[in-house]
Amino acid sequence: MAREAEAGDYLPQRFARCRKGATAIEYGLIAGLIALAIIASLITIGNTLQDNFYGSIAAAMAAAAGG
Repeated sequence: MAREAEAGDYLPQRFARCRKGATAIEYGLIAGLIALAIIASLITIGNTLQDNFYGSIAAAMAAAAGG
């Protein structure tokens, strides 16, 4: 017994209407870009703290040690 195909049964038409996967991918890309921005800013802040804070401590310790 053959089943008659309805207008919505064709795979390309169903695929074109389905937006859940595309939305999930878009949200994943946005989350990835936000994570990348956070990581880049933390690296920059870390380098700045290392240069300013730890550099001054190292200089003070060197001066206190007489070197």
